[in-house]
Amino acid sequence: MLDLHNHTPLCKHATGSQEEYINQAIKKGIKIYGFSDHAPMEFDKEYRMSFDEMNLYENKIRSLKEKYKDKIKILLGYEVDFTPKKYLSKKVLESNVDYLIGSVHFLDNWGFDNPEFIKEWDKRDVDDVYREYFGYIKEMAESGLFDIVGHLDLVKVFGHRPKTPIKDLAKEAIKAIKKSGMVVEVNTAGLRKPVNETYPSDELLEIVLEEGIDLTLSSDAHSPEQVGFKLEETLEKLKQKGVKKLMYFENREKKEMFI
Repeated sequence: MLDLHNHTPLCKHATGSQEEYINQAIKKGIKIYGFSDHAPMEFDKEYRMSFDEMNLYENKIRSLKEKYKDKIKILLGYEVDFTPKKYLSKKVLESNVDYLIGSVHFLDNWGFDNPEFIKEWDKRDVDDVYREYFGYIKEMAESGLFDIVGHLDLVKVFGHRPKTPIKDLAKEAIKAIKKSGMVVEVNTAGLRKPVNETYPSDELLEIVLEEGIDLTLSSDAHSPEQVGFKLEETLEKLKQKGVKKLMYFENREKKEMFI
């Protein structure tokens, strides 16, 4: 069991101490646990740590890594918002961490997955939103800056569905992911959201597997209670689909874990 995408209170929208997350991971039998809190940027500052807190975050996780080394392997990463280039920070991209998750939460300046801005969906064509979203995912993969694709189809979070087949909308993005060598996370947080399914959906997961893209596993916890959420069931589903190994990263180097 591994769980690579998890947050801390530094992002300002998660609760519980880092040690509470770790203890819950140990309790759940997780062998490899990664913190990848929202990286700072000069935008949407109320939902992420500040640049001044990066050292605090990194030093805290490294100290916990040492403290719990006999019980669990702890990894250090960031979830980085792929947004218009002006917001990408060299300090974050060149940080000394195990991995970087690249995620898309914004289309231009619209936080499409934030309940505060859900009414904007009523003003938009759903198919156009999906096209724009997967265009960003493609661009993110082509950037070569990240190791893991965060919640591949997050755009579905509130249950909005396109008329165009999802495989057509996501096809070019998935090809770019394959070419980049990035890993796709199977993220269970969607099971806690209105859409009530993992990211990616089973349909998209089949395409990812057909392309031979490597996978990892995440609960995207924002509280200790969410650590390991539905991971056992999801792991069994992956095994039934023929998945034999999952990936993690140390010092930006891809490693495999057989399941």
